[in-house]
Amino acid sequence: MTLAHILGASGFFGGVQDFFDSPAWHITEKLLIFSLFLFWLALAYWVYKDARRRIEDPWLVWMSVILGLVPLVGVFIYVLLRPPEYLDDVRERELEIKEMEARLGRRELQCPVCRAEIERDFLVCPVCTTKLRQACVTCKAPLESLWQICPFCETPVAPTAPTLVADSWETPRPRLRGPSQQ
Repeated sequence: MTLAHILGASGFFGGVQDFFDSPAWHITEKLLIFSLFLFWLALAYWVYKDARRRIEDPWLVWMSVILGLVPLVGVFIYVLLRPPEYLDDVRERELEIKEMEARLGRRELQCPVCRAEIERDFLVCPVCTTKLRQACVTCKAPLESLWQICPFCETPVAPTAPTLVADSWETPRPRLRGPSQQ
């Protein structure tokens, strides 16, 4: 006795074969193939959109899309080889670095008393009215405390009481006399 006699012509395998020959299976098979085709196109579109945000060169963007068209494996290779950052993030970081370099280059000054931001040519602090520099008697230009002549109008600078220097953090302190200097 053979297996075909035991199961009969319309046995278990005959039912499976009938299912795969049915119109419902053919419709399901076509929908499955169409869904896979749409998924494949969606992956290629995703690679295109992602590559445009990460890669500046249009030629490399299209090469990435062609790589993404290789079913499944191409997308995984693209994900492994793509740049780690978006172009916008790279540009933003570069702008921040340039701004920090510019800020370090111009070295912002602060009032030694109230820590308000001041400019190099201020004579007094606009916030706490602390005298920062003396003005030239002739041209009214701000003078540094060590200058003996005005570099703008060549007027000799008369020695005066020390003023607060905007570049320092502390106010000038008077010298203490020792016992031998009294």
